[in-house]
Amino acid sequence: MATLSKKRKRTNRKRLLFRRYNYNHILRAKLRGSRKKWTTINKMAQIQEYQDLVLDALETVQFKLIRDKTDINNDALIFHPAMAHQIFGESETIFGYQGLQVRVLYTAGPLHIYLGIEYEKRVNEISGGEIKADDVVATIAQSLPDGCYFINQDEFLKTLDKADKFQPFGEKLSEYTQRGDDGSERLFEIYQCDYKLSSFLKFFARLQTFILWFVDAASYIDTDDAQWCYFICYEKYKNKDGQYQYATAGYTTVYEYYAYPQNKRPRISQMLILPPFQKLGLATQLVETIYKFYQSQKNVVDITVEDPSEDFQRLRNFVDAKLCKELKCFARNEIIKGFNKEMVREAREALKLNPRQVRKVYELLRLYYTNVHDEKEYRSYRLEVKRRLNAVYYKQLKDLQKMERFKMDTEMLRARLPSMKQRIEQLQEEYVLIEQDYKNTIDKLRA
Repeated sequence: MATLSKKRKRTNRKRLLFRRYNYNHILRAKLRGSRKKWTTINKMAQIQEYQDLVLDALETVQFKLIRDKTDINNDALIFHPAMAHQIFGESETIFGYQGLQVRVLYTAGPLHIYLGIEYEKRVNEISGGEIKADDVVATIAQSLPDGCYFINQDEFLKTLDKADKFQPFGEKLSEYTQRGDDGSERLFEIYQCDYKLSSFLKFFARLQTFILWFVDAASYIDTDDAQWCYFICYEKYKNKDGQYQYATAGYTTVYEYYAYPQNKRPRISQMLILPPFQKLGLATQLVETIYKFYQSQKNVVDITVEDPSEDFQRLRNFVDAKLCKELKCFARNEIIKGFNKEMVREAREALKLNPRQVRKVYELLRLYYTNVHDEKEYRSYRLEVKRRLNAVYYKQLKDLQKMERFKMDTEMLRARLPSMKQRIEQLQEEYVLIEQDYKNTIDKLRA
């Protein structure tokens, strides 16, 4: 039953993608000045004939991280993009091929790139030249830095001969051993780089090409800006000859904003753990390493995050709660007294957390210590969180009342605000989502 459901889902997605795509290709065929005079009926019949040539880029594009030449044919290493709209447009489709495979290969350490395609047939031949297939390699290449990829696989494979000489850039900050259920161990190292070495910038230009496939609304950072700081995670492993090599596993960028008079406020910007290395705890290790790096610097005011995704906010909450749990102000006997300025002061001085994040950590840890089976204790917790959630709404009401005392027209502003009944319903929905989010983090803290 599950297999049938997945099959229907793929079929429905394909039909949707085709409907969103075909009109563009009718226009393209017309603009190429096709010699064949199609009637509307003939056009639609031919378009239906090409329906199977509209392919889902998420399934067609294949990535591999290559450590050894034998990895080229190892299908177990394949992973697919999480998104493709930043390359192939909103429909995330590729048109014009049967049996298409798009191969994007990276050498595991230095990340040299190979682009290539394999296919059985193209629409060019099927249509007698009337319609052209998408130029897939050229489309992907437009998003890559100049001169950073190969289209000849033999030339690409030559770079593997030098891959054993690849070494991490920058200064080593920490290392992490990940132990598998079978008792195996994997060693990871995190390095910090903030210099303008040309070889590093070329390497990083290749590394950040992954974000277009795995981070929504992503864009390349300006590496000419000296205020960027880079944190790169590598796996240190032994090759078949027993020699240590490095594979790139992920990275984080931090922008160091100026803070008056001679201080700075680091802001975590981008974070990406490559798919083969996810679910290994590397994101947590990266964040903790960045924290330790900046917490030791007296001129750092606090550490912030730029427009965090929900996943990253959960990760941040977990790391911050784990660290705050060891502070005096966040002990159980202090937490149950309520939120106070001393918590903000201690968390800022010890961990460089900003006040807003400290408040979230307080709520999370208070729920951690709250006995939810004690109605009085649990109710006290819910009311405190809801008061915080409702603060903006009550401020808006007070502002309206103030305007009305000065005889100002507030009819339109009041119309935009929910009624008290509506607000109570909204508030409950907001609270439920937050509590569930906190509970998920608490489960992780207790694991």
